[in-house]
Amino acid sequence: MHDIQGFIAAYGGLGLLVVSFVAATIVPLSSEIAVYTALKLGMPPVEVLLFASLGNCLGVLFNYGLGRWGSGTVLKKTLASRAGRRAHAWSERYGKWTLLLSWVPVIGDPLTIIAGVMRVHLLFFVVVTFAVRVLRYGMIVALA
Repeated sequence: MHDIQGFIAAYGGLGLLVVSFVAATIVPLSSEIAVYTALKLGMPPVEVLLFASLGNCLGVLFNYGLGRWGSGTVLKKTLASRAGRRAHAWSERYGKWTLLLSWVPVIGDPLTIIAGVMRVHLLFFVVVTFAVRVLRYGMIVALA
């Protein structure tokens, strides 16, 4: 937490964008804590929403690309984790609609990779995953 706070304090919105991007990958990092930290540091709520959303949305787009163009290797690595196996099972069962849960911590990141592997239409992917992320951060900003 202290490292995230220092990074955001030093780099402001760009720091929040980077933390939110990395948190959208399989790296165990909490973008929610980063958003809360940015707000407590006095960053304007609209800025927090913008930078966190942009970083996290770019991160899930990166995940999608990994899944789409690194299918075999990435799928094997994703399925090595419990969350990855669960994400794959849900995606097999419910299809592209599992992306509505892509905002959920732990399971959401593997869902975005699996979507790339399954070749979910990019426009559908962007609309759903970006919307749920912006809504999530909007709720955090509104409640903080």
